Amino acid sequence: MAAAPILSWEGLGLIQGSGWLFQDLNIIVGPKDRLALIGRNGAGKTTLLRLLSGEVEGDKGTRSVQPGTRIVTLPQDPDFTGCDTLLDFALREPDAPPRHEVEAIAGQLGIDMARPAASASGGERRRAAIARALASDPDLLLLDEPTNHLDLAAIDWLESWLQRYNGAFVVISHDRTFLTRLTRATLWLERGSLRRREIGFGGYEAWEEAVYAEEARNADRMDAKLKIEAHWLERGVTARRKRNQGRLAKLHEMRATRAAMLTPQGNAKLKLSSDGSQTKSVITAEHVTKRFGERTIIKDFSLRIQRGDRIGLVGSNGAGKSTLLKLLTGELAPDEGAVTLAKTLSAVSIDQQRSLLVPEKTVRDIVAEGGDWVDVRGIRKHVLGYLKDFLFDPSLIDAKVGTLSGGERSRLLLAREFARFSNLLVLDEPTNDLDLETLDLLQEVIADYDGTVLIVSHDRDFLDRTVTVTLGLDGSGKVDVVAGGYADWQAQRKADAAQRAVKSAAKAAAMPAADAPPPPPAKKAKLSYKDQRDYEILPARIEALDAEIARTEAALADGALYTANPAKFAQLTAALEKARAEKDAAEERWLELAEQVESA
Repeated sequence: MAAAPILSWEGLGLIQGSGWLFQDLNIIVGPKDRLALIGRNGAGKTTLLRLLSGEVEGDKGTRSVQPGTRIVTLPQDPDFTGCDTLLDFALREPDAPPRHEVEAIAGQLGIDMARPAASASGGERRRAAIARALASDPDLLLLDEPTNHLDLAAIDWLESWLQRYNGAFVVISHDRTFLTRLTRATLWLERGSLRRREIGFGGYEAWEEAVYAEEARNADRMDAKLKIEAHWLERGVTARRKRNQGRLAKLHEMRATRAAMLTPQGNAKLKLSSDGSQTKSVITAEHVTKRFGERTIIKDFSLRIQRGDRIGLVGSNGAGKSTLLKLLTGELAPDEGAVTLAKTLSAVSIDQQRSLLVPEKTVRDIVAEGGDWVDVRGIRKHVLGYLKDFLFDPSLIDAKVGTLSGGERSRLLLAREFARFSNLLVLDEPTNDLDLETLDLLQEVIADYDGTVLIVSHDRDFLDRTVTVTLGLDGSGKVDVVAGGYADWQAQRKADAAQRAVKSAAKAAAMPAADAPPPPPAKKAKLSYKDQRDYEILPARIEALDAEIARTEAALADGALYTANPAKFAQLTAALEKARAEKDAAEERWLELAEQVESA
């Protein structure tokens, strides 16, 4: 028997402006639900989350909450007004969590709660808000873009916490990897209606395409306007999927070409044969080292960046990503080695241009300087047509920037900057405030860009879909250079750890008795029979799970599967989530054993 819901809305309706934002929505949240809330920017996802929390009242409908249920919200932009320190923020509410619980979680997240709130970075504020929310012992967590401003280590920690969490949560996020790993059901908010499907985010895109295809088939029973809209939706979504498949194939070809140019140590070959490749180089780094005080941030780094490369920079906060980016763009000089930039290099940095979005200016002012036409890298286009390429409704052409959502402002900035002539694009955390559809658009724009791209991002899926080379930093000064995306870097790190463990074991076994250190007086650490067997068989099991995951993902990519065989679709989705969870557990178990072998 299904457990009673802990929260529900029946017949929910909300008026916004001159009309209904929602009407007749029915929502049920069970005690163990893991729900992804999906929808375009402006669809009302954050508003719906506030209605669930009770912060906003509906204009019609009935909200019911099981007595004793503790609902805690992690807002996208927490209000730190009036707080001297991050700890003040966490403890200021009458029902604030215990101080020791907040400090314990903050310690795991690596944040000093005594830090002044006014000078704290976006990442530090986000960690403080997470510490307050998780320490509150919630029965239901409402999470609005929880991974914004977090580095990879913090995202991994939050994922692990939520996997162990016994309560329910509803999450809004643009982080596909985060959603795929954690969610079991999906709420899809679209055009004022809400659909629910008992599949995690991993099956959402196939479900979305199936729904649009069904709407297009039923369009002959609709009026002309809806017929056109349904046809555009089905054609647009399907066409974008096909384009993305083509671009993904091209990306894999580029990665294979780049892999052939990398030495086993991961550095790009600086001396190339006389095939004209040298003329394609736009940035060359040779034995670059950079220190701040006694700490070496970048050590003996070499790389030749070619025209058309998409370079991703990843690592935890403080690992040196910003320093490396500044070295590669010439903003910072190395202490040792040299960085050479092509004389024809013309760079545009999206992050540095956010000050251009003056609230009083209109969309037309930003993109076309108040006119009707815009020069897009030498090609004259009408401003309405160009903005449509960036998913803008034509009615927003004269809207003020201050009235736009965060995602719309990000898209506006992208539209302005991509129109300018450049051959080097620098993107610093470009995925913040973007919805999934806009992320798809950004991936398309980057794929079609004919210059070189440098991307700093903590969005793992975005990197996997976008970059040809990943520069991974761990804070030691070493920079891993890996052909491929984030997943390829992680695979390389695990392979390196395994290789170190094998070498260490071989070295210990080969050590002559005379040279061997004296045995310890106490018992010698040794793997148990079970641990030894796991250490030997887990690599093959992980490889088999990788193959199983690839086969299942390929089957789910069939857009017709959901309509033709919903039961099989659900079965494959559940199998995919199970295989991914088993693979993650197997990898963690093997790495623990490898560390034991290495330390022994």
